[in-house]
Amino acid sequence: QVQLVESGGGLVQAGGSLRLSCAASGRAFSSHAMGWFRQAPGKEREFVAALSWSGGATYYADSVQGRFTISRDNAKNTLYLQMTSLMPEDTAVYFCAARAPYSGSYYTTSTKLSEYEYWGQGTQVTVSS
Repeated sequence: QVQLVESGGGLVQAGGSLRLSCAASGRAFSSHAMGWFRQAPGKEREFVAALSWSGGATYYADSVQGRFTISRDNAKNTLYLQMTSLMPEDTAVYFCAARAPYSGSYYTTSTKLSEYEYWGQGTQVTVSS
């Protein structure tokens, strides 16, 4: 079992930045491929960014490519999402998620919600225009 707790959300003006954190507890954090997803009001949850369990590969949704950066600190059991140049359309609840241990190869990432086994409760990000 892995427990995930997101933090760092808030209200920011368009063009601003935020860094989200996801603290993990339980089983070995370094063995889990991780991802960030978001859900805006009235919309389905969507993929944002993914990181392989090795940390050797990342993948981003087209809508955030070049603006968001996913990273991990295994010593702190923490996943991050650095968000810059924020836009009102980035407003959503952001969730971190973990796949089962050692899912895929050294460089495997996943954009599919169904492939993530553990989820946090989410943190609200609101971007004002």
